[in-house]
Amino acid sequence: MAISTSKAYRNQILYSIFVRNYSEEGTFEAIRRDLDRIRSLGTDIIWLMPIHPLGLKARKGSLGSPYAISDYRAVNPEFGTLEDFKRLVEDIHVHGMKCIIDVVYNHTSPDSWLSQNHPEWFYHKADGSFGNRVGDWTDIIDLDYSNQDLWDYQIDTLKMWAEIVDGFRCDVAPLVPLDFWLKAREEVEKVHPGCFWLAESVEPGFIVFNRSRGMTAHSDCELFQAFDCCYDYDIWDIYSDYLACKCPLSEYAAAVTRQEGMYPANYLKLRCLENHDRARAAQVCGSEQMLRNWTAFNYFQKGLTMIYAGQEAAAAHTPSLFDKDTINWNTGKDLTRMLMKLASIKRDPIFADSTYTVTALPRDILLAVHNAKEQKMFGIFSLRGETSLVETDIADGIYENLITGESVEVYAGKMLIQGEPVIIKA
Repeated sequence: MAISTSKAYRNQILYSIFVRNYSEEGTFEAIRRDLDRIRSLGTDIIWLMPIHPLGLKARKGSLGSPYAISDYRAVNPEFGTLEDFKRLVEDIHVHGMKCIIDVVYNHTSPDSWLSQNHPEWFYHKADGSFGNRVGDWTDIIDLDYSNQDLWDYQIDTLKMWAEIVDGFRCDVAPLVPLDFWLKAREEVEKVHPGCFWLAESVEPGFIVFNRSRGMTAHSDCELFQAFDCCYDYDIWDIYSDYLACKCPLSEYAAAVTRQEGMYPANYLKLRCLENHDRARAAQVCGSEQMLRNWTAFNYFQKGLTMIYAGQEAAAAHTPSLFDKDTINWNTGKDLTRMLMKLASIKRDPIFADSTYTVTALPRDILLAVHNAKEQKMFGIFSLRGETSLVETDIADGIYENLITGESVEVYAGKMLIQGEPVIIKA
């Protein structure tokens, strides 16, 4: 873990935006006009997916993936000008939030400025042509970090952006040398002290597979040396298997609890139910009650909570990365009030510094507990959305469900829940 990482990030909310699909307009200005609403959700950090120009060669879809970048030092003219971007960031700061941008340093588009001006900085196949080592990424070519001049260029670029923004979300960070990230963090700190670093860490299977092919592929334990926060992908496969009825809930609960002993005391995980690479939670969850329980659990988790734009409207369609595919904000559903309440609950200091355990109970109920000195925060989440009598070691008494304000009684070590999430402090 980065030594300087503050546990206070565990009290915070990150909001992820793909500029193109956030609005029909698809511009920086459209986001700027919506900052009051975004802030009202309890947002602390806005993560803008790649803001840079995209390549034309080998483009996927009609507009291309935002992760096939042609120029790291410019902004996508479809979104606005550099001045428009700076104005957006300035207004994000006025609203009391931070802004981080995507860093896509494993690869570029085949027709990028770097490929044309520094072809020697790229991976080349046996025949000498550009290539990439992850086969289905057909719209990009890999960089080669054995060249120190590439390091200097990339770090200078980060320092340029660090004069504007507050941090970086680093795409497939495990495939870029750890020593590069350590050096980059050290250099950027001189320009922007306290810059926030989020690594898109990857699934264990992806790490093992790429290592077997002789590639660099870092684990979360390695990445935590340079980054403040890593993805939850080390246990995502277990989460997915549970949802697909391929493993019991107890296996997932054990995996979450195991993280407490795997990582340093100030470890920070990005807790999300959905993102641009995964299906929407509203699509995956079988009912609205199930969605509410999973949402409340995600906020209750130890870590930095992420909202993917549209999640507050329970949007079920995952927007395309390759075409114009605006978020449907008119779903007839609105989780805003619940998210605002959960964000206020998450501000409690116990979420930042506690011992955290998750246990699977009968009838697909999760019991999660934050334990700090003489205080405990209990979360009970009915993942089927069913009424159930839950056995618990919470002392008998009448408690307030912090989500709804309603009273919950524990009698003879048992609590009746009505299929909705319950969070109580005792």
